[in-house]
Amino acid sequence: MGRSRLYAAIAGTAVVTVVADQVTKMWALRALTPGLPRPLIGDWIQLNLIRNSGAAFSLGNQVTWLLTALALVIVAGVLVGARRVGHRGWALTFGLLLGGALGNLLDRVFREPGLFRGHVVDFLDYFGLFIGNVADIAIVLAAALVALLTAKAVPLRGSPGADGIPAGSDGKPEAPHE
Repeated sequence: MGRSRLYAAIAGTAVVTVVADQVTKMWALRALTPGLPRPLIGDWIQLNLIRNSGAAFSLGNQVTWLLTALALVIVAGVLVGARRVGHRGWALTFGLLLGGALGNLLDRVFREPGLFRGHVVDFLDYFGLFIGNVADIAIVLAAALVALLTAKAVPLRGSPGADGIPAGSDGKPEAPHE
């Protein structure tokens, strides 16, 4: 897959992720009432609207500005790292991570209580353990793909071989050179 197609895959995945995240958050804000959970899949997964000033599990509630700065660093890191992507699996991974980070970053920048201190809209309650959103799902999927691609020894840079996996003389993938 050519470099421009890989960049398009990253951008397309990121855009779809951000749009899905922001549309579902707008829906949740209109359709759900904080403190009144509604079953989605039985009592296992519920719709439960909260505005989260912290990170996962509401950690860091008092340092929203720091979480915003960290999200900006992550987005910048993904954009820099994306220049090295040479495999469509990694392109999908980077797109999901970028889209997820941007989805929550948009909340931090533009939502109440103010610029760079906004609360993230969460509404998917998993077993009463934590509440997240579509951006969080994308970030978790990206982490799972990192684990899978790493376990399969798929190099980030890829190569002209099938799916970017360089083939050795025996037809098996070579070890990454990075």
